[in-house]
Amino acid sequence: MYIIGIKADAAASTTAEFTPGTVGANYDGGFKVYKYMMYDEGTAAVDGVAGEVAYYVADTGYGANTVTSDLSDSDEVGAGVLQVNMSDNEYGWFQIKGFATLSIALTAATDGAPQTPTGSGDGSLDDTTAATDAVCAITIDASAKEIICDFPY
Repeated sequence: MYIIGIKADAAASTTAEFTPGTVGANYDGGFKVYKYMMYDEGTAAVDGVAGEVAYYVADTGYGANTVTSDLSDSDEVGAGVLQVNMSDNEYGWFQIKGFATLSIALTAATDGAPQTPTGSGDGSLDDTTAATDAVCAITIDASAKEIICDFPY
């Protein structure tokens, strides 16, 4: 489902406030695409920070549209870039396609290289050459923390 007129950087909410309240809804803003999901702090109680990468929660995250920036609680599948700071069980928009500037450095990055959660630190991505890694972005400028997002819908 695509929705016109969202405010992707609106404050996070403890209830699914997005009308029609559909967690997992997508919005195509032309050059960027966003997905509405719920944030889970994970076992390390890690708050989500705007501009960091979130990952689908292990086993059930993709189907339940639940994400975390605690890599150890994920299946190492990138979900999107947080648009606002978020706490446990809050809902908000995550950028999944298009150009983004991260607020945290990439763990290792080469301009033009595919990026994956595997091998990265919490909220970040890492270069990959392994065919089995879930690629979710491409580095544009590593020093400027710029990527092209290509997270799964």
